[in-house]
Amino acid sequence: MIRSIRQSLRNLKQDVSGLAMVEFAFAAPLVLGMGMLGTDTAALVIAHLQVSQVAMQLADNASRVGDDSSLVARRVFESDIIDTLLGAEKLGENIGIYQQGRVIISSLQRNAQGGQWIAWQRCRGAKNYNSSFGVEGAGATGTSFPGMGVPGRYITASEGTAVMFVEVAYDYRSITPMNLFDNQQIVYTAAFNVRDNRDLSQIYPGGPVARCSTYSANRPA
Repeated sequence: MIRSIRQSLRNLKQDVSGLAMVEFAFAAPLVLGMGMLGTDTAALVIAHLQVSQVAMQLADNASRVGDDSSLVARRVFESDIIDTLLGAEKLGENIGIYQQGRVIISSLQRNAQGGQWIAWQRCRGAKNYNSSFGVEGAGATGTSFPGMGVPGRYITASEGTAVMFVEVAYDYRSITPMNLFDNQQIVYTAAFNVRDNRDLSQIYPGGPVARCSTYSANRPA
C-alpha cells in the first residue's frame, strides 16, 4: 500500500501534461488586458482624428455656403446651415458625433466700432457643452472682445468679411470593458475665412433653426 502511494507520488512529480494549461491560466489575463488596452488606445486615436476632421470640414463648408447670385453679396439661409450640419453628421456617423458630441458654428465678424463680434452662432448635438470662446452677441459693441481661440493667438475677422469658427466637443466611450479612457472629452477647433463676398447682416429665414439653447442629436425642427 505504502509502495503504491510512493509510486503514485513519483509519477505525479514527473507528470507535466498540465503545464501548458497552468502557464496559460497565468498569462491569459495579462495578454487579454494588453490586447484590450491596445484596442482602446487605437480607437481613441481614431476618434481624435475623426473629431478633428469634422471640425475642419465643417468650418470649410460653412465658409462656402450661400446662394449663387452674382449680382449681390451671397446670402446665407438657415437651410444652408442645416445642410452643413448634416454634412458633419455624415462625416462623423461612425463615432456618433451628434449622439455623444456637440458642434458649434460661430460667425466672427467686425462690429460698428471695429471690434470683434460673434454675429451669430448655431449648434447641434446631444452633449451639454457651451462655447469656450463666447456666445452669440459677444463683442456686439466696443473693442473689448479680442476674438476667438487661444489667448495670445486670437483669430480675428477683417473688415467686410467673416471667419467661420467651429468647435467640436465629443465624449469618447471605451469600446472594451477596461473603460480606461471612458468619457474622456475630445475638443477640436477650426476656422476658415469666408470665401466669397457674403451678406453679413443676418442669416435669412428658410428652414429649421439650429439654436444653441437646445441639445438634440436629431435634426432641428
